[in-house]
Amino acid sequence: MWKLPCAPGTTGGIVLAVLSVGLNPAAAADESHEIWRLFVTDQQAPKVTVVDPSKGRTLGGFETSGYVTHLVPSQSGETMFAVQMDHDIVHVLKSGIAKTDHGGHADIDVEAAELLPVTLRGARPIHVVADGDSMVQYFDREGEARIFSETRLLKDDTTFETVRATAPHHGIAAPMGRYFLISEPNMDAETKPDALPPRLGLRIVDEDGKQVGDIATCTGLHGKAQSAGIVAFGCKEGVLTVRPDGDNPPKVDMLAYGPDLPEGRVGQLLGGKAMQFFIGNYGADKLVLIDPASETPFHLVELPVRRVDFALDPQRVKIAYVFTEDGQLHALDVLSGKIVRSVRITEPYSKDGHWRDPRPRLAVMGDIIAVTDPNQQLVRLLDAESFDEKSAIEVEGLPFNIVAIGGSGMQH
Repeated sequence: MWKLPCAPGTTGGIVLAVLSVGLNPAAAADESHEIWRLFVTDQQAPKVTVVDPSKGRTLGGFETSGYVTHLVPSQSGETMFAVQMDHDIVHVLKSGIAKTDHGGHADIDVEAAELLPVTLRGARPIHVVADGDSMVQYFDREGEARIFSETRLLKDDTTFETVRATAPHHGIAAPMGRYFLISEPNMDAETKPDALPPRLGLRIVDEDGKQVGDIATCTGLHGKAQSAGIVAFGCKEGVLTVRPDGDNPPKVDMLAYGPDLPEGRVGQLLGGKAMQFFIGNYGADKLVLIDPASETPFHLVELPVRRVDFALDPQRVKIAYVFTEDGQLHALDVLSGKIVRSVRITEPYSKDGHWRDPRPRLAVMGDIIAVTDPNQQLVRLLDAESFDEKSAIEVEGLPFNIVAIGGSGMQH
């Protein structure tokens, strides 16, 4: 375990509603089920709404201290961090869905979702990294990442371990074996009195918090994803990849953009689950598919108009979904880099204006794609193959970020 300073968290939090399971009718023992819940934040109101897609209705919701800027699930899906960066607080939600792998099959247990009676406080929390039982929450104005155990949080235990950055900055930290990857600020850059310094690169520290090797250049580091053991970060120079090397320090490699790509950079990344690849933004109307094992790692994808959101399909591993500002949803073949299907599903949502203006977000759950449509106060459920709308669920307010939790399993 980390031999770094640790401190207790604080407790508090208020449950607005306790939600009944209400997902599927009672069934025979040992019958396999596919069960999902959707957790939806609001663009303005301080709340998270829980949706039962099988019944086409909301189950209730939870009140938070402020607008939830990030809703990040743990690796198991049993908990989520509701990050409120403008209110210096993180609430922890219990999804009520737990899966247990038994080799040949998985069990799925369902109970009421709840807002756990714990609060995680710190100055400007933003980026969260889920890794095994750990949830790593970075606090920009604290200049540190706090590592919480999901197992302990479910028992209302908010003790944590700490990895500290060189100085406060808009950063991120991610574990890799017995090492930690943490963004490095540029302390030589001129900044305004209340501004944080820009990112210079990536630093690797060991379990004692000591730096290992040189700082890897990654100007403006932003965007992190993992695929088949490799962790990637977006930079102005290219995409920085880090891979484990047993007990030795991780290996770092820069995938430079190269002269064939137009001006742009990656600042958001998603990682493939069954195949080793990454997909990232590249300017407002482009994406890049990234194969870290290739001599030409970047494949540029031109979109018809500017991108609003994109997501990978964990079940159809060759497909990514892209929502563009003209209200169209596109299926992108990540092997060929070709758009294979496009359907208009909402009215247009312009990218002009404030970055926090209401715009749709995507989540994938089995054979269904869930799309928030804030202007219509709806969550639209689409068939993943045809994009036909199966149903539209009313969600009061401005439904925004969305997380799908669930899957299939046996219920005993």
